[in-house]
Amino acid sequence: MSKFMRIIVFFDLPVMTKAQRKIATDFRKFMIDDGYYMIQFSVYGRLCNNFDNAQMHCRRLANYAPEEGSVRVMVVTEKQYANMYIVRGKVKCEEQKAEYYQLSFF
Repeated sequence: MSKFMRIIVFFDLPVMTKAQRKIATDFRKFMIDDGYYMIQFSVYGRLCNNFDNAQMHCRRLANYAPEEGSVRVMVVTEKQYANMYIVRGKVKCEEQKAEYYQLSFF
C-alpha cells in the first residue's frame, strides 16, 4: 500500500529589482508546472504518491531554487496534513484529502 505524502514549500524571495521579480516569478511558474498548488502567498504544496517520489521532487526543487532568499521544504504524511486545521479561510479543492483504494486481482 502506498503512503501518500505532501510537500510543503515556504519561500521568501527578494523582489526589489526587475531581475529579482523575474527570478521569483520563474520559480513560482516552475512549482506550478511541477504540480504544486498555492496554499497561501509564498506557501505551496504538492501531493506525492510515496516518500521516494517526495524526495525526488524535493531534489528537483532544490536544484531549481534561486540563490537569493529563503526556500524551506517540509514533507509530511497525508494523515499529518489532514490534521492541520484552518483558523480563517477555506480549504481549497487542491487540498482535498487524497483517497486511495486497495486493488484486488482474482
